Amino acid sequence: MGFEMKTEKDVLSKDQCKVKSPNPNSVNSPHIKKKKKKKKNKSKKTKKTSPPRKRSDSPADEITAVRRLFDTCKEVFSDGGPGVIPSLDKIQQLRDILDNMKPEDVGLTPTMPYFRPDYGPESKSSPPITYLHLHQCEQFSIGIFCLPPSGVIPLHNHPGMTVFSKLLFGTMHIKSYDWVVDAPMSISIAVRDSKTRLAKLKMDSTLTAPCNASILYPEDGGNMHRFTARTACAVLDVLGPPYCNPEGRHCTYFLEFPLDNFSSEEDNVLRGEVEKEGHAWLQERDDKPDDLNVVGALYTGPKVED
Repeated sequence: MGFEMKTEKDVLSKDQCKVKSPNPNSVNSPHIKKKKKKKKNKSKKTKKTSPPRKRSDSPADEITAVRRLFDTCKEVFSDGGPGVIPSLDKIQQLRDILDNMKPEDVGLTPTMPYFRPDYGPESKSSPPITYLHLHQCEQFSIGIFCLPPSGVIPLHNHPGMTVFSKLLFGTMHIKSYDWVVDAPMSISIAVRDSKTRLAKLKMDSTLTAPCNASILYPEDGGNMHRFTARTACAVLDVLGPPYCNPEGRHCTYFLEFPLDNFSSEEDNVLRGEVEKEGHAWLQERDDKPDDLNVVGALYTGPKVED
């Protein structure tokens, strides 16, 4: 997954996107104890010197799973940009990190309030989805979507992005599409609306954790998708590059229509051939979905530091 909404942007400040540098004073320095002078005895005794103790690494020196993820993202997206897909080796490198991540690596448990069906204001028609912001820079962003049962992230796109999504726990239904770039003229001629395009179904199935991370690309892999939580679930999202309105990477939502809705009666043969492969019309929405209910919350798991 991976999408951004105004409700999230209002919560996230610029300071939260900066990676704090480590505090130089946090390094423990050895303490030197002064020994008191002892009176000399007539009989000198030789002291046995014990070998110096081997210091164990402090917890601060351990590399957490989140830190490994952050370091890998910096490497994978170092030469990235809109429409730029990382090399196969880099994609596999990041996927290996995500495949091994667990809820405890980011400080989450299914018993947290985010995952309760009754969590949040009662006035909303759908349960609220909580977004936890971990990091954002020009090259990539890292965040977590916490969905209670029946939580829905509507059909939306990821323009010019490569997106990695890891289901940390729970069961989720995913339906995704890619644009049809070579649609038959007889199929598309009936559509006069520039905001409506033919799309091909990429995925329509249910995933249950533990499972491998899924990847979508600028023009493949299900760039437009909808997520529906069957149970409480959490999704770790990495976007490269992230959404950016000034650069034209808007999060756009879509309505989904059957192929028959915009096709003419004369196109029965061709329309039937297209339907066998699984197609639909996607119409760009002018506003956000009414049932979209995402709130931001403070991430309290292991820190991401540069």
